[in-house]
Amino acid sequence: MSSPNLIALGTIVRREVMRILRIWAQTLVPPAITMTLYFLIFGGLIGSRVGDMGGFSYMEFIVPGLVMMSIIQNSYGNISSSFFGAKFGRHVEELLVSPMPNWVILLGYVLGAVLRGLLVGVIVLIIAMFFTKVRIPHPLVTISTVLLGATIFSLAGFVNAAYAKKFDDIAIVPTFILTPLTYLGGVFYSVKLLPPWAEALTHANPIFYMVNAFRYGLLGTTDVPLGVAYTLMIAFVVGLSILGLWLLKRGVGLRS
Repeated sequence: MSSPNLIALGTIVRREVMRILRIWAQTLVPPAITMTLYFLIFGGLIGSRVGDMGGFSYMEFIVPGLVMMSIIQNSYGNISSSFFGAKFGRHVEELLVSPMPNWVILLGYVLGAVLRGLLVGVIVLIIAMFFTKVRIPHPLVTISTVLLGATIFSLAGFVNAAYAKKFDDIAIVPTFILTPLTYLGGVFYSVKLLPPWAEALTHANPIFYMVNAFRYGLLGTTDVPLGVAYTLMIAFVVGLSILGLWLLKRGVGLRS
């Protein structure tokens, strides 16, 4: 990477990080409060009546899913709001007319979103330690799954922001697609408890594979083969990266 590109990339990432930290009461505190409530209600109150799930206490079982859910939602939300804000403020046009390559623009925004996802994930994991014992028997699987999952939904958020024409448009996908897929992705239950038709539908949910890969990293158990999960996640990263670069090259939704 040439020095000008490195400086440009560092500038975008630094701006994104400063934005996250400047409005920390909006970016870091709400997910911490929300996940604490999940642990209290689902893990504590309901979990005590559910009993074991997959050989673990219900609290232990839902921790990986809740951590991954917070990472996914915050990575997606960060880049969709940030990049759309750049469009709305018209300063994205300055990036497009600059000699900065499109991949630097995309990578800068994605890295910023991934960093927010990681920050929130660490916060939620620390909160989980107050409710149950947290182990990481497979750290490489844990870290790689978090990075891939955060990257996938950062790229998806970028695509959403590129096509969005008004602020309401960036809320449609999280509300009607992302949230249902997350709740039906095995966060709160094992797919083995479902009837065959529901289990088959669950296997068509990409978030299901991310949650289970992450669950393997923390608990050593999974409902899907790790090879399949990683293949799917890498395919999404490649496909969404190509789409994001194409959108920047064509200026879809970016040039007035």
